[in-house]
Amino acid sequence: MKYISTRGQSEPVDFIGACLAGLAPDGGLYIPESYPAIAPAKPGEPYSQVAARVISAFAGDTLTQEEVLGLCERAYATFAHQSVTPLTQSGPSSWLLELHHGPTLAFKDVAMQLIGQLYDLVLGKTGRRMTIMCATSGDTGGAAAAAFAGAKHADLVILHPFERVSPIQRLFMTTTGAGNVLNLALDTDFDECQTIVKSLFADRDFVDRVSLSGVNSINWARIAAQMVYYATSQAALAGQQIRFVVPSGNMGDALAGYVAARCGLLPGGLDIVCAVNENDALMRLFNSGVMSKRPTVATPSPAMDISIPSNFERILFELSGRDSDAVRSVYERFKQAGEAELPETATGRLGCSGIRVQSVSNADTMEEMRQFESDTGWLICPHTAVGTRVARLAPNSDVATVVLATASPAKFPETVLEATGREAKLPDFATGVMSNEEVFERVEPTLGAVRSRVERLAD
Repeated sequence: MKYISTRGQSEPVDFIGACLAGLAPDGGLYIPESYPAIAPAKPGEPYSQVAARVISAFAGDTLTQEEVLGLCERAYATFAHQSVTPLTQSGPSSWLLELHHGPTLAFKDVAMQLIGQLYDLVLGKTGRRMTIMCATSGDTGGAAAAAFAGAKHADLVILHPFERVSPIQRLFMTTTGAGNVLNLALDTDFDECQTIVKSLFADRDFVDRVSLSGVNSINWARIAAQMVYYATSQAALAGQQIRFVVPSGNMGDALAGYVAARCGLLPGGLDIVCAVNENDALMRLFNSGVMSKRPTVATPSPAMDISIPSNFERILFELSGRDSDAVRSVYERFKQAGEAELPETATGRLGCSGIRVQSVSNADTMEEMRQFESDTGWLICPHTAVGTRVARLAPNSDVATVVLATASPAKFPETVLEATGREAKLPDFATGVMSNEEVFERVEPTLGAVRSRVERLAD
């Protein structure tokens, strides 16, 4: 199993090489040379066993089956629900896929807990130490902090946009007390944080000097880990056609569904609706075939306030017939001009890709939280509400609609209270973040300032 870059100018690597590198040296994203065939999950099959089968298929001979099963069992032992990602019926043909039972109450835990175990295993075997870096629009930073806090072989650097994440989201990434976790707050938006991270990865001397790796949604191990809950959902609703509604920012979750279908884990085929908020770059991209950047606007669902969906590059690679020259040309034009047309080959296939996009306004997000609580008695987070609103606007009784519930409402108590008048409380196992000491550093939102701080950490 080898991994190639979407931009075609980097040497193929194995699974471990792709995961530890994050971004390919040519600036592209790693993707398998070919997709493995994986048998669908069986009803009742333990989550960790399904995860082990999926990860083993992508790991090839870099890890033994026993090693993979062990790291999956350790990763998911931290979850508060025995099913890890349970399905809960919310209506006659409607379900919530609850992805928020991990230690930081967000779907990012599903992949990040596994990645933490993977890095610990691999780096321990080789005696290496690495600097892990991620930019976060909210939940990735907390999930990474929980996964890597106290790691023996890695330092973690988190970049987050100052005062543009919810207070609870911030606390999950700033209260670990771990000396190997450095949280940097930048006076900018998520897209600029992500741009700085990508620029650092493009500096190969810097990457080698600090032994840099990344765990943002572009890391292939995260895509592989997120495929698992699509497979277990399909097994739980055996015999039913499923429409997945996926609250989307960087498009990693939707990509995982796409890959799950390509590997045979979704026998009924792919039907995904990416639900986006007022930052509708992904919808404009699908509707117009033009990639363009606009400033993000504030929304009740801040983790989705993204104008450049990073994982679209992998979708573009597939839809363009795996034409790395075409992909590289698009992103070079976009970098220079802030806008780029997609190749005709790709635009012609967008409509039959199995992926659609729909946006939801701020007002409708707030109304949906109220209406969903009225209908079911349950509180949902504003990101999940973007998904349930899309499902509500386009009902389809002929299929089972599964909305990915991406975070606990307790991570957004102010927004939930405003929308519903009810208080969303943290579960008992997570209340420690409210009393632990918070540690983060304010840093200028420039490449030079961040590079300098990371170099001091690595020295």
